[in-house]
Amino acid sequence: MLILLTNDDGVSADGLAALRQRLRAHAEVVVCAPEQNCSATGHKLTIDRPIRYKEVESGVYAVDGTPVDCIVVALHCILDRVPDVVLSGINHGPNMGQDVFYSGTVAAALEASMNGIPSAALSLASQVNGFARAADVGLWLMRLLRDGHVPAGIVLNVNVPKEPVGIRATRLGSRRYRDFVSRFEGPNGRRACWIGGGTPEWETDDASDQAAIREELVSVTPLGGDLTREDMLPSLQVQGHLDWVGQL
Repeated sequence: MLILLTNDDGVSADGLAALRQRLRAHAEVVVCAPEQNCSATGHKLTIDRPIRYKEVESGVYAVDGTPVDCIVVALHCILDRVPDVVLSGINHGPNMGQDVFYSGTVAAALEASMNGIPSAALSLASQVNGFARAADVGLWLMRLLRDGHVPAGIVLNVNVPKEPVGIRATRLGSRRYRDFVSRFEGPNGRRACWIGGGTPEWETDDASDQAAIREELVSVTPLGGDLTREDMLPSLQVQGHLDWVGQL
């Protein structure tokens, strides 16, 4: 069995090392991860320059690109066969709610799923080192995906509290950040802003990923790559020709 690991915190990240160490006794593990931290890069694919990669130790490859680049490079340039499972993580910090749209960790898992490979994104929803417990969840995820318990095209987004007491299937929560952008003026008078940080305010939803983490439960959220709102299609149907376009 071949497992491909990646992340967005970089090839030297502690969470990735913990996951690799936990899985090595159960499968062949290959790591293909960014050289540098690529948090919040979303589904960015590098197409404006060559992507370089190198083997930094046996079975561990560093890529000078994004997490999505790492999946592409691994599948087309490094591996001699398709991996059975792809796990992305362990992310240093949670990926909950709308954060999944920014997360390089989640994007890498989605890219693997788009290539027909069972995949999951795994994050530690704590600022305190709890990678050992999260790596245990990673082993459970590997077996779940390997044994075909997750439908094709579905990515599991998993967040692990520091001391989990159980597991819950959840939906994405909804949050807004306060003080998300800091504005300032430099000594030369040029205005600038810094995006990031702030305190999230979560909407109340007992079925959400955030609620599960608050209760010290592992949150498992199934994500699909198709963002189509099927319920909206009937109301958007337009009959006839496009003559009306010229009247706009």
